Parts: sequence; C-alpha cells; structure tokens
Amino acid sequence: MNHLPILPILIPALAGILMLFPTPASSIKYQRWLAYLSFAAMAYVCWQIVVSAQYETTLYVLGGWQPPFGIMLLLDHLSAIMITLTTLLAFCACLYGTAEEQTTGRFFYPLFMFQLMGINGAFLTGDIFNLFVFFEILLIASYALLVHGGGKEKTGAAVHYIALNLLGSAFFLIALGTLYGTLGTLNMADMAEKVALLSPQQQAIAKAGGLLLLVVFGLKSAMLPLHFWLPKTYSAAAAPIAALFAIMTKVGLYSIFRVFGGIFGNDAGALANIATPWIWPLGIATIIIGSIGVLAAPSLRLMIANVIIVSVGTLLLSFVINDGKGLSAGLYYLIHSTLVGGALFLIADLIRIQRGGAQDRFVIARSLAQPGLIGSFFFIAAIAAVGLPPLSGFVGKALILKSVIAANQQLWVWSVILLGSLVALIAFSRAGTMLFWHVSGAKADDSKKAKPAQVIAISLLLLATPILTIFAHPVTLYTEQAAGDIHNSMYQVQDVIHNSEKVSHDGHH
Repeated sequence: MNHLPILPILIPALAGILMLFPTPASSIKYQRWLAYLSFAAMAYVCWQIVVSAQYETTLYVLGGWQPPFGIMLLLDHLSAIMITLTTLLAFCACLYGTAEEQTTGRFFYPLFMFQLMGINGAFLTGDIFNLFVFFEILLIASYALLVHGGGKEKTGAAVHYIALNLLGSAFFLIALGTLYGTLGTLNMADMAEKVALLSPQQQAIAKAGGLLLLVVFGLKSAMLPLHFWLPKTYSAAAAPIAALFAIMTKVGLYSIFRVFGGIFGNDAGALANIATPWIWPLGIATIIIGSIGVLAAPSLRLMIANVIIVSVGTLLLSFVINDGKGLSAGLYYLIHSTLVGGALFLIADLIRIQRGGAQDRFVIARSLAQPGLIGSFFFIAAIAAVGLPPLSGFVGKALILKSVIAANQQLWVWSVILLGSLVALIAFSRAGTMLFWHVSGAKADDSKKAKPAQVIAISLLLLATPILTIFAHPVTLYTEQAAGDIHNSMYQVQDVIHNSEKVSHDGHH
C-alpha cells in the first residue's frame, strides 16, 4: 500500500498531539525532541515524494471512496515541491526558535506542528472544500503563533490579521456554495470537466463564485489591494514564526495556480482564464506598491515584509505570462524567494537583538556584537533578494524575463521587475549602511551573540541559494513538470472518475 501522500499531514499532526500529552506538555525538552524526530521523518518522506512524483502522479482516496466523493489527496510534482519547501523552511525556523522563542510562551512546538499540518494539507488536497478546511487549520494555528510571547504590537497585529482572515473565510464559504450550486461537485478535476458544460445562466453564477475565490486567495497571498495586512503582521511576529509565514503567501498563490490554471484554465470553455485580465494589472501594481513600501520602510523587518509583497507580484505575473508558460520559471523563483525571505526575517531578528533599543530601525545605534558574521549573512541574503548574479534570485528573475515573448508583455514585465530590482538594490544598500556602519556608543555585549542553532538555521537557508544556482537545470526540469501537472493531474483524476475500477481497495490509485 502506498500511504505516502498522507504522511506529510499525519506526521506533524501526530507530533503536535503527542506534545500535548501531560509529560511532553510539561517539558520543553521532550517537545523539542519530538519536533526534531518529526522533521527527520518528514525529511525522509520528502525525499520519497520527490522521487515518487517523478514517475507518477499519486491519488490517495481516504476510505476508498470513489472520486469525486470523499476526501482525495493528490501528489504530483507541484505538491512535492511545495511540501519539500515547507519542510525545509519549517525546520530552519523551528531550529532558530530553539534558541529563545520556545520559552517565551506556551505550546510553541505543538502550534508549529499544527500549522505545518494545515500547510501540507492545503498543498496535497484534491478538492476545494478540503482546501478550505486546511486553510482554517493553518490559520487557527497562525493566530496563536502570531501572539506567541505576548506584547502590545503582536496583539494589535493579530486583531487585524484575525478579523481579515475571518472575513476571507466567510467569502471562501460563499464562493464554495456558489460553485457547488452550479457544478454539483467540489472535486477540482470534476469541476474542471463540468465548468465547460455550463449553460450561459450558470456560467454567470460560476464566474461570480470563481472571482470571489480570486478575492479570497488574493487576500491570503497579499495581492494588491488586499496586501495591507502583511507588513504589520509579519514584522510583529516572532522571528521564527515570521520566517515560517514566508510560505503562507505561497499557499494563496498555490491555490490561484490550481484553481485558475486547472478549473478555470484553458479547457473551461466560456470561463477559460477568467482571472487573467485581473491578475495582469494587479500583479504589476503589487510589484509597484511593494517596491514603494521597500523604499519607504523605516525598519528592516518592514522592508523585508514589503520584499515579500514584491515577490508575490512577480509570481502572479509568472502565472499569466505567455498564457501560463512562464509558471515553470515562477516556481523556481518561488522556491528561492521563500527561503531567502525566511532567512531575512531571521537575520533581522539577530540585528534587532544586538542593536538594543534601536532594534532594526534605520537609525544610528550601537555596534553589533557580531558585525562580521551578521553582515555576511545580510550581504548574501541581500544579493539573492535583489536578484544579482551569481545567486538564485538572478537565475529566477532571468528565467521569468526570458519566458516573456509578446512585445507588449515584455514592456510591462521587464520594466516592473527590473525597476523593482533596482529599488531593492537601493533599499538594501541603505539598510546595510545604516545598520552596520552608522554606529555609535558601546558595542553590544557578548550575551547578545547569536546562538549556534540560530547561526545554523540561517546558514542552511542561505546555503539553498547557491545550491539552487548550481543545480538550476535539474530544478527547472522539475518545475517544468510541476507547471504541466496543473493540467495533467486534472486529466488523470478525471480518468479515475470515469474508470472507478482504477481505485484499489486499499484506497489509492
């Protein structure tokens, strides 16, 4: 039996539950080791799913219920990339958290595991209702993680974050009800097949439901004009949580790729590519507004949060460039931007700790206790984030620019991406000058120095960027297959729906 697709959900879920038992719940040490064990298991599972996805797309139907009924998980190249990326980022964030955050509040590790379970579930589900369920799981965990450690700033950010996401969840349910009322199913592949057969009256209702989903996913991914919650929320969160949140916007983007590339993709008849006319201007505007935010940010964490917004706009454009043929390049850039974004939040935390009262604000402050080490981290991360050679940011942006063929698209995409890179270069140069050279007073004492776990966590994340550059060819081959799986996996599920005998009794295809 192949139960591989469900393991990325079960492992963190079981680890989180075990941590709540009386003995582990009273001991940080037990919780930490349970977290390490679950990450070790997840590392093995990730290796297996990356290899497995190379040979076939796996459908896992819980209880053996024939699709489109029941709960179905889908393991293909795209979900394998997202699960592996999430695991690596989460491990580094968790490792960094062992230095301090594990003791600043209760249930750091269980909440971390439950969030991981929700994120992995969202990347694996094959039906849109369970996408909603896993969204709620990851959001509930994120609400608690955001206020972990307490404080006025975190509480204020959490109120806005929770209110907006509750509103988004309500819209999500309304959209699901609308689409179920017209299509009679919430299985994504089944929806993709039926949406092309709707009558003109039903098309109008389905289009309204689909565009409402774009609003919901736009809110989750921080697409303009629904991005305003992100800078305050991410900059207020504790460093390892902010680093993990770097994957949260990608959950919204992943949902856009699946829903508007698969259900409302090229085969959707009159409703084909209904989101494309909206994503083009909103993607460009997201980069512009994010770049303005990068330039205007008064602190490093706010600047990084706006860098995340710029990356969201870039990824949105990659989805619509050349009728979706730029997505492969976008997925390469998604891997790079997520890991570098996570590293930047952790670096900003070290700077905040060592600068004392000035924290990470761009003002004159005392010298860092480890200017050489942290400066090196900052320099590498900045080069990668701006997109300068030879690191993966340059490769990712070059691939996206290369994928643009139409002259009118070249004008817009090249202009905003290159100008965004220039703005980022100016902003990171200013930030580095202020944080490392404009110093006064005494040096921070040695007690503020980075712990080995923190150094290792940041090093691992930054190590990914030269590795992505060196292995750019095999990685892009994999992302090409992942981009193709948005359509191909739908066809495979539709084949299973029409041939129920392909579902074995042990519940997988």
